[in-house]
Amino acid sequence: MFELGVCYYPEQWPEHMWQRDAQRMVELGLSWVRVGEFAWSLLEEEEGVFDWAWLDRAVDILGTAGLKVVMCTPSAAPPKWLVDQHPDILPVAADGQVRKFGARRHYCFSSDIYREHAVRIAAEYAKRYGANPFVQAWQIDNEYGDHDTIHSYSENAKKAFQRWLAVRYQTIEALNDAWGTAFWSMKYNRFDQVELPNGLVEEPSPTHLLDYQRFASDEVVRFNRAQVDVVRKYAPGRPVTHNFMGHNVDFDHYKVGDDLDFASWDSYPMGALVHSRMDDQEKARLLRTGMPDQPAFNNDLYRRIGQGRAWIMEQQPGPVNWAEHNQSPHDGMVRLWTWLAFAHGIDVVCYFRWRQSRFAQEQFHAGLLLPNDDADQAYYEVAQVAKEMAVLPSGNAGRAPARVALVLDYASRWAAGSLPQGADYSSARNMMNWYQTLSARGVDVDIVGPQDDMAAYDLVILPDVILEDGDLAEKLALSKAKIYLSARTGSKTQNMHIPDNLPPGEFARLVNVKVKRVESLPDYCGDHIELDGQNYPVGNWRECIESDEAILARFKSDHRDQSPALVGNDKCWYGAANFSGALLDVLVDKLLLWAGVPAVQLSADVRITQRGELHFAFNFGDRMAEIDVPAEAEILLGQAKVAPRDLVIWRI
Repeated sequence: MFELGVCYYPEQWPEHMWQRDAQRMVELGLSWVRVGEFAWSLLEEEEGVFDWAWLDRAVDILGTAGLKVVMCTPSAAPPKWLVDQHPDILPVAADGQVRKFGARRHYCFSSDIYREHAVRIAAEYAKRYGANPFVQAWQIDNEYGDHDTIHSYSENAKKAFQRWLAVRYQTIEALNDAWGTAFWSMKYNRFDQVELPNGLVEEPSPTHLLDYQRFASDEVVRFNRAQVDVVRKYAPGRPVTHNFMGHNVDFDHYKVGDDLDFASWDSYPMGALVHSRMDDQEKARLLRTGMPDQPAFNNDLYRRIGQGRAWIMEQQPGPVNWAEHNQSPHDGMVRLWTWLAFAHGIDVVCYFRWRQSRFAQEQFHAGLLLPNDDADQAYYEVAQVAKEMAVLPSGNAGRAPARVALVLDYASRWAAGSLPQGADYSSARNMMNWYQTLSARGVDVDIVGPQDDMAAYDLVILPDVILEDGDLAEKLALSKAKIYLSARTGSKTQNMHIPDNLPPGEFARLVNVKVKRVESLPDYCGDHIELDGQNYPVGNWRECIESDEAILARFKSDHRDQSPALVGNDKCWYGAANFSGALLDVLVDKLLLWAGVPAVQLSADVRITQRGELHFAFNFGDRMAEIDVPAEAEILLGQAKVAPRDLVIWRI
């Protein structure tokens, strides 16, 4: 069953407003309300001295009105008294400056003292509300990594990193070998000599940096797991989540998700557009709709992170306050994003926030209500969705597995950053380019990790799986899938070395290729690739490869003209460049045809997808779009001629 909810901060509003707020939420059609994530300093004004009465009353009012409560542990914002008692819990930035109290996320994951206090307050919350019938779910912390807060360069982090390295390598000789410390006289004699990879004269060893990122990710996993365990102890049977930020890849979301009952993420499509690298003309076209495929991609990703169960815990309801520019979405977009989430497997959408704040840092961030209690635009759109939900069939059919999978490997993302070789190289952008190009052909896509089962897919694409992975290569070899390996696949071992047999390392069992040279290219490079008789500009990466496989495309260039750009066999193709734009369009068409995956050519503003028996078509554009709905279909919502920023739902 699809449900709606909202984020609420009773501590920020007079208590006489709470009852009416709860009634209005229910009247609007909301089922869930999230509370508590920034309330620590109000609940525990000094260590061990608690005032639960106000939160007890708030939970009782909300629950009695008919709402289900998501209770959050408050560790995202430690109180001032705790910082004053233990100033070393604060994180340290890469420049060595302590990041002080006065905002949020001001803690270091490697502080044992802070972890103990985070578990302690989580236990107090869970003891208080674990058996409360109104509290039906739990959220741990809030937005790990937001505001660049995964990496800390504190003394606590340094000592924890040294211990982590000792466990990983066992001997200092093994570390020296893995890190290549014979280069530049970097040899270590003991683990306690190892520094954190900040403040150096030049860049650190890429293995040093990658190991630090692995360590930092493991610290997040450990921190999260400690709270999950204590919440489950005192709130048995209640599902536990964390609200991820999709753009933050500084920790392994799969590993955190493994400890959760469902995943959730915070959806802000407008901010994502502002921070994208699209050209200004394309940004202008999407200014008030955002990128259609950005929320869709993250819905698919967090469905995987949550093992099939996913929510949006914060859905943008209007302008935000934190981007370089904070434009308003078109009227109708909040409704469209909500239905898009459901279509991509999301079970609950919660809007941030109930009422726009009158004070502090987020005054410009829209809510469902204005600060004076008038309904804002999103309120009416949520009311419309709540009424439209009646058209849905009973039950909660999930998304069927897609026929195409994109492999997202967080460690390979870190590897690309530790040795980028090109100033404008972006694994995140490459992944989104693939997802957008597939979605523009009406192809549903699963986002999977290298550890996942690949057996059922018809086509598996590896964009930037840089780290060599023999287990993944073996799984792919045994699967029925056709495989596409992008440039840079398997270009580094797990220790960030060049593979003994050259890239793609272990993946060469799928396609006989050796990468002999790589180059990163500027925008003004004139190299092209000839594919199916047409010439297309090369992206920002090119490789010189040696292969006895069939040559499917060649470079057109004044440098090594006619060298292979795309090679392959009946199982696997390898692309020796960063395919993008029109070149990627042609490649994807060829891959889908090769793999036997049906496709349709959609306009830039239309997306179609399926959840269970329900088919969805979305029009993100400013002109009517006519959808080819089968004659035998039953239209449940909308019509085949879809108005701007509208949708149609049908079943066959």
